[in-house]
Amino acid sequence: MYKINDKDTDVPIERVDTIRYLGILIDEKLSFKEHIHEKINKAYRMLGLIKRNFKYLTTESFTLLYKNMVRSQLDYCSSVWSPYRKGDIETLEKVQKKATKILPQFKNLKYEDRLRACKLPTLYFRRIRVDMIETFKIVTGIYDIVVSPNMLAAGPSYATRGHDLILQKIRARYDLRKYYFTNRVVNMWNSPSSYVVSAESVNCFKNRLDNFWKNQQIIYNFRAEIYGTGNRSEVPV
Repeated sequence: MYKINDKDTDVPIERVDTIRYLGILIDEKLSFKEHIHEKINKAYRMLGLIKRNFKYLTTESFTLLYKNMVRSQLDYCSSVWSPYRKGDIETLEKVQKKATKILPQFKNLKYEDRLRACKLPTLYFRRIRVDMIETFKIVTGIYDIVVSPNMLAAGPSYATRGHDLILQKIRARYDLRKYYFTNRVVNMWNSPSSYVVSAESVNCFKNRLDNFWKNQQIIYNFRAEIYGTGNRSEVPV
């Protein structure tokens, strides 16, 4: 038991397993299980609200409501808590699976076909895309370097091919480090051409990245993987 000295009394410090910080539930093992569970429950509540109050929905009105009321819950600060376990990824994706069945004309279609019809990418792909956008902001100095995570730039000896902003990847023993933001984004960041990463602005980068990834299966199939990434610039620790 830890205590804080407060003049004449000792104030005990409460022990907690989770703490909320900037809207994210952080647990002692950094698994973010409780955060994911909470966000999924809130997303389902928003989805129920849509179903109860909007009887007749067009594809356009549904996607507008879904993006603002449901998907926004599942996207918030995903770079921090993005899951790597298949079970968590599938549980999150089930929210969107259920949501796209609201429209009667799409109810009997496969999930991939419903996404194409609504022009909605998988939640898994969105999290990967957000990771890339955050990496661009960090590497190009858009974020204050004082508060930005440290991204290890590869030296000239590593950049045998690719672009001039290639990052080094740390060989990690444990999943916690392996799937930490600064490590999990390296292969994806190193794969695009110089044209993509040398964008003049964030919006320009988004457009170039979307064009570079336009044929990726993961856009509508969350069980697919981003192809075209390698394990270059990996260094031991």
